[in-house]
Amino acid sequence: MNNIKEPAITSRPKTGVFVILAGFAGLLFSLALSVSVGAAELTLKTVWEAIFSYNPSREADQIIIGIRLPREVGAALTGAAFATAGAIMQGITRNPLAEPGLLGLNAGASFGLACLLAFFTNTTYIMAILFSFLGASLGASLLFGLASLKKGGFSPLRIVLAGAAISALLTALGEGVAIMFKLSQDLAFWMAGGVSGTSWSQLQVMAPIVGMGLLTAIFFSRSLTLLSFGDEMAKGLGQRTTLIKVILILAVLVLAGAAVSVAGPIMFVGLMTPHIVRALVGTDYRWIIPGSALAGGILLVLADTTARMINPPFETPVGAVISVIGVPFFLYLIRKRGRLTQ
Repeated sequence: MNNIKEPAITSRPKTGVFVILAGFAGLLFSLALSVSVGAAELTLKTVWEAIFSYNPSREADQIIIGIRLPREVGAALTGAAFATAGAIMQGITRNPLAEPGLLGLNAGASFGLACLLAFFTNTTYIMAILFSFLGASLGASLLFGLASLKKGGFSPLRIVLAGAAISALLTALGEGVAIMFKLSQDLAFWMAGGVSGTSWSQLQVMAPIVGMGLLTAIFFSRSLTLLSFGDEMAKGLGQRTTLIKVILILAVLVLAGAAVSVAGPIMFVGLMTPHIVRALVGTDYRWIIPGSALAGGILLVLADTTARMINPPFETPVGAVISVIGVPFFLYLIRKRGRLTQ
């Protein structure tokens, strides 16, 4: 007879519902704000008319529907993908410092894209996502391969250090491929992170993939909550931990690969947003996952808007804007959880 009791999960359903509703409202507002500001200032009324009564003869409608809206929808999907991937990784590894950028997945996806551009002349966006997925898989394989060499795996801090080493290796390889095949100029701005140039044709491919990853994470969110308390606890409560981990890691690779293929290797979105949402809704991933997706979308949309407004008409890389708040947050976590260094 199984005598293991389910762990005391800190869950705040009322706060969770509020966070999700506020997240939806905040995401819609941030999208409207982002679409309306730029080199050509537009009113919210103009944005509304362009979306619901599009007239191709109006220049404002062409700017909104053809350029700004796909860009910001892409930013929202990318932010949601990075944030959800980070939340899953933090739950699986029980590592508060886990996120795709810090553990080598983003650098692996970038390396995959560099190889695609180097060895294939005619490429499609589907191929870009595939090579991003393969590159992210390479980064994950190297990371978990290194962790398996040490009995009991790495401590949270050591696994981040290993991820940093793998990121440096794969970034160097990607830049080496770019230099060898004269792709440096083409990849420079993309490597810094940004969603400029996102098109509806890209979103038609990206949206279902990100949606599949999000739905998978939501479906397994209760199992992820139990995993976050440890494998033994999850097994004792009847969870098939190995299968669940494989499915969730595949979801992370799909989400990270799709996001990097559009926006480049942006870091810290997947680190910050799950912590912020967890502080509000508790340790139940049934609320953390959707809350993180919405918060990540809002964060990247606002960061992209900020990047466009810092030095118009030139664009500041979104990755740099995120890093301004991401690096202090990372250092704060290191300081707060100093026991991880022991």
